[in-house]
Amino acid sequence: MEEFDLDSFPVGKTSRGSLTPRLGYPVEIPYIVVRGPRPGPTLLVTAGVHGAEYASIEATIRLSHTNPDKLTGTLVVLPILNVPGFFARSIYINPVDGKNLNRVFPGKTAGTFTERLALWVTESFIHKADAYIDLHGGDLIESLTPFAICAQGDSRSLELAKVFGLRYIIMGSGSGMSFMAGSGRGVPSVLAEAGGQGQWPDQEVQRLNSGVERVMQHLGMLPGDPEPVEVTTLTRFAWLRAEATGLWYARVTAGIQVEAGQIVGVITDAFGKVLQEAIATVGGVVLFAVSSLAINEGDPLVGIGA
Repeated sequence: MEEFDLDSFPVGKTSRGSLTPRLGYPVEIPYIVVRGPRPGPTLLVTAGVHGAEYASIEATIRLSHTNPDKLTGTLVVLPILNVPGFFARSIYINPVDGKNLNRVFPGKTAGTFTERLALWVTESFIHKADAYIDLHGGDLIESLTPFAICAQGDSRSLELAKVFGLRYIIMGSGSGMSFMAGSGRGVPSVLAEAGGQGQWPDQEVQRLNSGVERVMQHLGMLPGDPEPVEVTTLTRFAWLRAEATGLWYARVTAGIQVEAGQIVGVITDAFGKVLQEAIATVGGVVLFAVSSLAINEGDPLVGIGA
């Protein structure tokens, strides 16, 4: 796999280019490296793990304009990891092998393209960073209220999540997820989400950019101190999934509170026959809600933070 040597990049400058790792499928992955004139931490920021989460991708592209003269340390940005998914406008998965990149970390040497991509990112970037932020958002068919996720029991990652400044923080333990690949090796790691439904409104892009800048201030990479932000820590992320293929009629939107036992939507057939009533298993805040009329068995419907 292609090596990535930070020492080969000039100090005090911004470098841009593409990498062509040997993963069994031809792909060019863009990168931005901003090296300050003073030594310091290396922060890795990724996006495009899911290729249609546009606010997060746009946020990382704007990070390329970070002034190297003001930076202590190094900012490494990989704005579109799932390149095939981005250009295919693919929801959730990498179209090359049908796998969800954010379910296969830390990857496999002899795996499929997506699994080998996860391994390359993990070994070449995540494990070499001093801190890691993976930017996400609602996919093409998801409305979302901003939140961050970090590994349960990892106090350093929780500290970064609080500094990032989104209203909700979930203490997670999701198998195969990017932030776990970092946290498991002692790299403070946060997954931050904002935006959705194929949009990249400036407010959501700026929300993510501001979070990254706050983390860089916290790490001593940028001058200043991040102002305290009130956050709510959640300990459970309950997902409701489709038990049938049909038409999805959500009765809730992202950001509202629901109660356990509440009907949050129904799936019907083309003639209006109810195939499933989706019922909240916990009370809490709706962190995401699928907005697509078409739904397939097994698809996520609503995510509730409790």
